[in-house]
Amino acid sequence: MEEPIIIFDKVSKVYTLYKSDGDRLKALFFRPKSAKDHRALNNVSFSINKGESVGIIGDNGAGKSTLLKMITGVSFPTSGTVSVKGKVAALLELTAGFSPEMTGRENIYLKGYILGLKDDFIKSIEKDIVDFAQIGDYIDQPVRTYSSGMKMRLGFAINVNIDPDILVIDEALSVGDAKFKKKCKDKIASIIKQGKTVLFVSHSKESVKEMCPRCIYLKKGEVVFDGDTEEALKIYSEKKK
Repeated sequence: MEEPIIIFDKVSKVYTLYKSDGDRLKALFFRPKSAKDHRALNNVSFSINKGESVGIIGDNGAGKSTLLKMITGVSFPTSGTVSVKGKVAALLELTAGFSPEMTGRENIYLKGYILGLKDDFIKSIEKDIVDFAQIGDYIDQPVRTYSSGMKMRLGFAINVNIDPDILVIDEALSVGDAKFKKKCKDKIASIIKQGKTVLFVSHSKESVKEMCPRCIYLKKGEVVFDGDTEEALKIYSEKKK
């Protein structure tokens, strides 16, 4: 049996909340009385095999973003262990990491370096990224001249073309017009068909059903259900009533 590509083993994440920036500064020396702990994830365990497409659902504050940040290496557990094997592309904050003074083409290389890619590989996918982004001559203009939509298109194009082992998507299909949205969905469907692992967070039941046969339902930082997507969405709807 194939070894899982993502493993969460009894993972908890606790954030400390402060009433003011002053209290946050004091916390460097001692814990202010006003500080409160917020448990974003509580004893979460699951594993995902290579090639699985898994939906992550739950209300705002359920712990979905915290979970994704751990998979992408942005955040770390307070307790428990997280194991992720392979190259991760994250459609979370699509424009993060761009240098505004550099051109779009230069930012392709910058993003690639941040992701640990080599020059030859970035060069081999450069045309695919440029063609997918569809921002025309702006690709050779400073990113500070881009609209927010253009920056998101470029960010999406980079992440879906780096040949990831794991693709993490958080409500990223709101990029551009209807034609470009369809192009994005078709590209993600193509990545799924290639046998890549996909994690998809969305409030759209239809999108989750379309892309993911399996679903993990989070509520208040805990796994309520992990299994068939239709069943997960049914339980989710019932608990919202």
